[in-house]
Amino acid sequence: MSDTDDKLMIACAAYVVMNSVVKKKQKRKLKKNRRFWVSEIFKNRVRYSGTDLFNDLKMNSAVHFSNFCRMNINDFEMLLQLIGPKIAKSDSHFRKAIPEKERLLVTLRYLATDDSFHSLAYLFKFSKQVICNIIPQVCEALMEVLDEYLQIPKNPEEWLKISQGFFNQWNYSNCLGSMDGKHIIIQAPINTGSEFFNYKATFSIVLFALVDADYNFLFADVGCQGRISDGGVLLYKKLVKGELGIPNPQPLPGRNRPVPYVFVADDAFGLHDNIMKPYPGIQEKCSEKRNEYKDTKGIEGRHFKICPHAENFLTRH
Repeated sequence: MSDTDDKLMIACAAYVVMNSVVKKKQKRKLKKNRRFWVSEIFKNRVRYSGTDLFNDLKMNSAVHFSNFCRMNINDFEMLLQLIGPKIAKSDSHFRKAIPEKERLLVTLRYLATDDSFHSLAYLFKFSKQVICNIIPQVCEALMEVLDEYLQIPKNPEEWLKISQGFFNQWNYSNCLGSMDGKHIIIQAPINTGSEFFNYKATFSIVLFALVDADYNFLFADVGCQGRISDGGVLLYKKLVKGELGIPNPQPLPGRNRPVPYVFVADDAFGLHDNIMKPYPGIQEKCSEKRNEYKDTKGIEGRHFKICPHAENFLTRH
């Protein structure tokens, strides 16, 4: 092949490359010209925005507000005061920032209904992309400010109050709580292999909780990999190591022999002096106390529909 042929082939290759680049730029420019800053349907949010919706719900009916947010107005205002500085955004030269109360309102509505971002966008009149950013930010702020409200007992005196509640409410002595876990199905995170693969042949994270006699959460942990059973979560490990500060054994009513204080659990947990697992079909009392956890989850699910419908949940790393 002569030098002329080589030069001709190089020129042809260069032409093909340049032609491809030019076409890509033209397509990119055409696509850019078709885009808009704000959709027309969202431009008129000043006429009826989330703030207007909030004011209507607040002024007209406390029942409607509670149905919409799954909480009363006083609780909403308390949450807004706590997380307001953490989720506030500044106005720019192009547009005004979405107020904090609208950010909290759309998040609570999503948690209450498990509604799609498309549907919420039409309701609150800001795009699904904005909602996609707002909800994780508000949820992180909520977890940060509400962490102090979910405190596990730290000393024997506090545990004894929990035990007294079980005795008064359910006639169950030496009980410190009902614990259980639930596998929340997720889409497999990228590059995690079988880390989140559970015994049910699905990918999941473990939601673990401990509740008292009045269906109140004492401890909750979310995020443990699905391959780990309920018995592998943090609280159980602390129990095995004796780091929970539970009271010393005390006799049951009318008895003399000391009996350990126990947590009611199921077969997912290993045998331990402070774990009570029911025999199948025999210990009705113990089974009833374990069902308190499931009842608590049912109450939570009725208030916040996102809890039992987490199939599209994505774990972030």
